[in-house]
Amino acid sequence: MSSSPVDLPPDDDLTERLKRLSSSHGEMRRGVGLVSGVFALTLAVLCLLGVLAFHFPAYLTTPELRRSYDVATLRQVLFWSMVLAGGISLANIVLGRVRWLSSIAFLLIALAAVLGGHKVPVNDFADHTPYIGLDWLILDLLGSSLLFIFIEKLFPLRRNQPIFRPAWQTDLQHFAVNHLVVGLILLATNLLVHKLFGWAVKDGVQSWVKDLPFVVELFLIILVADLVQYWTHRAYHEVPLLWRLHAVHHSVKHMDWLAGSRQHLLELLLTRTLVLAPIYVLGFSKEVIDAYIVIVGFQAVFNHCNVSVRLGPLRYVLVTPNFHHWHHSQDQEALDRNYAAHFAFLDYLFGTAVKSDREWPNDYGVLGDYVPNGFKKQFMFPFTWKG
Repeated sequence: MSSSPVDLPPDDDLTERLKRLSSSHGEMRRGVGLVSGVFALTLAVLCLLGVLAFHFPAYLTTPELRRSYDVATLRQVLFWSMVLAGGISLANIVLGRVRWLSSIAFLLIALAAVLGGHKVPVNDFADHTPYIGLDWLILDLLGSSLLFIFIEKLFPLRRNQPIFRPAWQTDLQHFAVNHLVVGLILLATNLLVHKLFGWAVKDGVQSWVKDLPFVVELFLIILVADLVQYWTHRAYHEVPLLWRLHAVHHSVKHMDWLAGSRQHLLELLLTRTLVLAPIYVLGFSKEVIDAYIVIVGFQAVFNHCNVSVRLGPLRYVLVTPNFHHWHHSQDQEALDRNYAAHFAFLDYLFGTAVKSDREWPNDYGVLGDYVPNGFKKQFMFPFTWKG
């Protein structure tokens, strides 16, 4: 990586090396153990967090997720992750490859083992406690990074863009915070939806929706959600007060699987409330809602990925990475265009689809680059921006 801690003098302490590593970006040097060391350290941190989640499930796990857990499977995942991280770090130590980094990873695995590892007992616990979504953070970070980085390397759009591209630290902080406060977001969203839209619930309408065939109901929930998403998204661009929030999301200058995580918490709360409102009012079945969550979760990440995917004529129907990359472009023909999240035909229907002779945009980010970098500065930006 640029300014790699591998090149630091041997007398630099571990704190300085870690600080240098976490603040650097660029292509990681190969053949010196840095790639495997970073992988082992990342996995070791996730393992230690997983052990803590086993110790304090009432406060560190998400109720909606824990109901569907197979604890035995999670224990196996944790065990083999510890074995993998510990094995890689130990091999690097023996071979003399970035020993300081591998030693930290090995010590974290040792600490996880001392704290009980995958054998931590899970006893009965209260179900209605305040919590942070540590389990959601661990599972989504592990699953998303493995899946989408693999896809990006398989079908790269910009081949020279490294995994640790500039400002990845900011987006990782957004990713972590947005996942950890999932409980607060869900609670606030549910309260707002029930309070503001409870009057619109009609039993007859909900019964009719639930009687629809699964495929029809699934199409309907995506269409309804995307119609709300389209007009909400358009409002973020056309209403100056709302743009203060949304500009944070658009400030990302490199598109990849992590880029979509850059989102202000207030925008996240507002958008989810408005999108969930018709879903609540129409009364879609649980199976359809679960399927919708999977689809929207995948598409939200995939469409920001650094992948060269256009889908031929289907790109006029479905939102693809190509379609959404244009939305994030600074190019003049792309400003305030391509609002849809799922169905591209909505933008063609409402006249907001990008028209360009080029297949892909040149530059990303906010025109003028006036949004600061860093999670804290971006959180405060809507309240301090004087533009």
